Amino acid sequence: MKAVYFAWVRERIGLAEEEIAPPDSVKTVGQLVDWLAARGDGYAVAFASRKSVRAALDKTHVNAQTPIAAAREIAFFPPMTGG
Repeated sequence: MKAVYFAWVRERIGLAEEEIAPPDSVKTVGQLVDWLAARGDGYAVAFASRKSVRAALDKTHVNAQTPIAAAREIAFFPPMTGG
């Protein structure tokens, strides 16, 4: 699965994107965030405030309970505001 990071999430992790292979026990977006946060300091800082990070699976906005099953891409980004 490809993980794509935007805005300050990208800055804190230090990558724009990467291929990830979470273990089979990681089944939801929330579990994936927990797994990523445990990968290192940059990830831990990026995902420290779970309510400040949004996710999209294959370009569709999702919540923490959404299964990641057959997704090819997950994107993480801060909340967006209108303008």
